[in-house]
Amino acid sequence: MEKMMYMMLIEKSRTYNKMTKQVVMEHVENIRKLDDEGRLELCGVFKRYPGMAGMYILKTGSHEEAEEICRSEPLVTGGFATYKLVGLQIANRENNYLL
Repeated sequence: MEKMMYMMLIEKSRTYNKMTKQVVMEHVENIRKLDDEGRLELCGVFKRYPGMAGMYILKTGSHEEAEEICRSEPLVTGGFATYKLVGLQIANRENNYLL
């Protein structure tokens, strides 16, 4: 069976540097919630990558569920960032690295 995760690439908008402390707190609370629900595999901030803020790797049942998570991200809803959602087919020992 094909195992998928979804990578949300968070891109800075023109107003990214104007975000408020409140939005940052909402963003962090969203990360905690996703982690508590078991839907977050990994997240982080990009360094020395102009225009990019960071990314999430999401564990969801469908692309649609991942899309909803992306649309509801506080940085996105606040207009401080946009996103790209990419499907990631997992290669591991269990599936012989997709051979």
